[in-house]
Amino acid sequence: MKAIQTLGLTKRYRGRLACDGISLSVDQGAIFGLLGPNGAGKSTLVKMLVGLVNPSAGSARVLGFSFRELEPRRHVGYLPELFRYQPWLTAEEVLSYHAGLLKKPLSDEAREALLARVGLEGRGRERVKGFSKGMQQRLGLAAALVGDPALIFLDEPTSALDPIGRYEVSRLLRELKAEGRTVFLNSHLLSDVEKVCDGVALIDGGQVLYQGSLDEAIYGGVRQYRIQIGSAQPNALDGLNADWPSLVVQWGARGSGDLHVNLLRDQLPKLTAALVSRGVDVYEVEPDHSSLEDWFLHRLGRKDAD
Repeated sequence: MKAIQTLGLTKRYRGRLACDGISLSVDQGAIFGLLGPNGAGKSTLVKMLVGLVNPSAGSARVLGFSFRELEPRRHVGYLPELFRYQPWLTAEEVLSYHAGLLKKPLSDEAREALLARVGLEGRGRERVKGFSKGMQQRLGLAAALVGDPALIFLDEPTSALDPIGRYEVSRLLRELKAEGRTVFLNSHLLSDVEKVCDGVALIDGGQVLYQGSLDEAIYGGVRQYRIQIGSAQPNALDGLNADWPSLVVQWGARGSGDLHVNLLRDQLPKLTAALVSRGVDVYEVEPDHSSLEDWFLHRLGRKDAD
């Protein structure tokens, strides 16, 4: 069973398509990243999946249930991008309120454990009005975990956090995955997505441009690689173009050089082995798109190819 399965999910606002026929599949127990520029439709998609916005067309199943049913919402946690808690409430009262909405009891011990898990240990009796923006973000994360959810939607969970807080959230997400939970992460911080996600989807203009594994997004497909080599005997590279016709050599002033070649990632071991067998020292291999951010910008046409 999939944690999330959508088919042609569409939302139209006064003639404008916010989501246009989105079909996605998210495995249970995975950390899944939803990527896209501002206005791409990411938050609208999440709001439809958690039942806050009615779709104009299409269908979805969440934890095996139709997303129009109430039952899956009892097993879902949600941290919206923009939220505010009443400033006179304490952190403990915020969590108790969320537990009441779910009609699930929350013991004092469980409440303290939730606060400790998000870095607010010992702060439960403090009022929200005294919390920094980062502390409120941590409290929102704790609220999303009330009720022991099997599926957690997080919309920009690290936007207000410092580097230490972002690191702690990344660690928390990996812990949730180890517990068998599914995390659906919507974030503009691509470096954070790259650290924790198993799969990603890229949407723009309300449409899915890509869905697949993170490794496939960054490293999959034919792309250009740069291979730094040391000095080689004359003719050491002769004949390599027969197997790799795109291979180009640029020799440097000190006898070392760079090879540029277009190929699939799984062909790299064969090429490097061929180089070593010819007495060529291989020092470095890197793709031209070495990060999720590079891939993201190229796919959206925001960055010219090298």
